[in-house]
Parts: sequence; C-alpha cells; structure tokens
Amino acid sequence: MKITKVSPKEISKRLNKPWTPLKLLNVNDHVVRMALFKGEYHWHVHRGEDELFYVLKGEVKIRVKEGEDVVLGEGEMVVVPRGVEHAPVSEEGALVLMFEPEALKSRGDENASGGG
Repeated sequence: MKITKVSPKEISKRLNKPWTPLKLLNVNDHVVRMALFKGEYHWHVHRGEDELFYVLKGEVKIRVKEGEDVVLGEGEMVVVPRGVEHAPVSEEGALVLMFEPEALKSRGDENASGGG
C-alpha cells in the first residue's frame, strides 16, 4: 500500500480561482478539499451531510440563515451540521480545508431559500 504525502502549502499555489476546491486526500468515504475563499459564496444547505471548515490562512465568516454567524481565524475550525443553511464569506481571501463526504456536491444545494 502506498502512503501519499500532501503539502497544502504547495498545493495552495495552484489555487487562483475562488470557490473552486481541489481534492487533496481521501479518508474512507470522505475527502479533504482545499479552496480559496474570496468574496461571497451563495446560500446553500447540505441535507444529508455535515461539513467541516478549517482555516489555514486568512479569515472566514460562515453566515448562518437561522442562527449566529461564526468568524474563523487561522487555525480555527467549525462543523456546519447537515440541514443548516449557510454562506461563507471572506473579504480579504482565505485558504480553507474542507472535510466532507466525497459524494458532496461542491456547490451545495442551490435550490435553498435565499438563492444561489
């Protein structure tokens, strides 16, 4: 069995288009993805799975439709539970790792109330 080493720092150099995640690694039926968050992402909800965000660099606000927004700095993480409508925002730009089921659509549910 081959063990693969990944350098998020090196891979981050390939991220030039915001909100376009790159797959880094598979973990069982989950995947670790990395994306450049810059500007505002659309409101969406994942009905069948939780989503973990870990900020490597920068700051991200996770807006929550029915709840309190969460601001994450470097080295901080949060799990957005399934069924929670949310919209990430990063004014200055941030590098973020996401841990989620591989089957998760990276654009979320665009039919959620609040638009897409």
